[in-house]
Amino acid sequence: MKTHYQILIIGGGTAGITIAAQLKRKDSSLDMAIIEPSDKHYYQPAWTLVGAGTFDFQDTVRDEADFIPKGVDWIKDKATSIEPDVNRVGTANSGTITYDYLIPVPGLVMAPELLPGLTEAMDKGVVCSNYTDPEHTWEVIKNFKGGNAVFTQPTTPIKCGGAPQKIMYMAEDYFRKNGIRDKTNVLFATPGTTIFGVPEFAKTLNKIIHDRNIIFKPFYAPVKIDAEKQEIYFRYSKPGESNCTVMEGNPLGEELVGALDIKVHFDMLHIAPPQAAPKFIQESKVSIQEGPGKGWIDVDIHTMQHKRYPNIFSIGDVAHLPTAKTGAAIRKQAPVLVENLLQLIKTGKISQKSYEG
Repeated sequence: MKTHYQILIIGGGTAGITIAAQLKRKDSSLDMAIIEPSDKHYYQPAWTLVGAGTFDFQDTVRDEADFIPKGVDWIKDKATSIEPDVNRVGTANSGTITYDYLIPVPGLVMAPELLPGLTEAMDKGVVCSNYTDPEHTWEVIKNFKGGNAVFTQPTTPIKCGGAPQKIMYMAEDYFRKNGIRDKTNVLFATPGTTIFGVPEFAKTLNKIIHDRNIIFKPFYAPVKIDAEKQEIYFRYSKPGESNCTVMEGNPLGEELVGALDIKVHFDMLHIAPPQAAPKFIQESKVSIQEGPGKGWIDVDIHTMQHKRYPNIFSIGDVAHLPTAKTGAAIRKQAPVLVENLLQLIKTGKISQKSYEG
């Protein structure tokens, strides 16, 4: 087995496969490998539809081997460490692999342990998540008979920031068509400040939630789940606010706990779990060591080149970029990375290609 590659890619998801394919298309002589442990590739954007009962989960699954570009070696293993000072990557079973250029794009990992009570509750009973088990989400929605249907997301960055809303709209439509909407409170609670970050889209979405009588609660950060009692606790996180007011007799039955915590009973709960970069990224020097971006790969937001290690590039979910962690973002980031890396290999300098978000 080879232990050195000109270009080493960590991760065989959307970013890794896209980059490998574009690099090979532009220069078939490149010596490349992808480190990826999974036999299967999942088309996760369709999991929202699976959770809403409009798409078959099996149709989102493909063999990973079908996506590895011809001429690229597949190291079917898990990366466990990156030592950028010596150009070396550790693996679980394949020893160490060295590289000339590294592209770490392993994607996010679910971190339910960051929200007390979620690990025990995850994908059981009336608690569900399209991020982990969309088939269970559909079972929960089908079996829902009325009450509080709560949809929420964590304070951490997440894959596809719109996904927690998408399933909420589709569930609300299902409740309406099945005659239980009049005995259902649909709540969308988010730590964010608005329904959506782009004003033009927010205007339309605000109209939709108004027309459909969806209860929208911004500045609601989930802090604890009690699955047994079917209760979720939110902390009111509006800047400058030192206390929160809850009206008596409110339709959700919200209860104030202390100055800023709100308890809400749920009859179904859909939650995007907290998410993080894999530990081997967080513990490596490739990540930002301190400050707001701690744990994310330290790349230039325009060139995709690492700020401290010029032979390392990254895009997608683990890169510290001020854009959404989506396949759509990767589609625009990948050509920038590819062009800059090829120019670096050929001339010793990156190109003028720049990512503008």
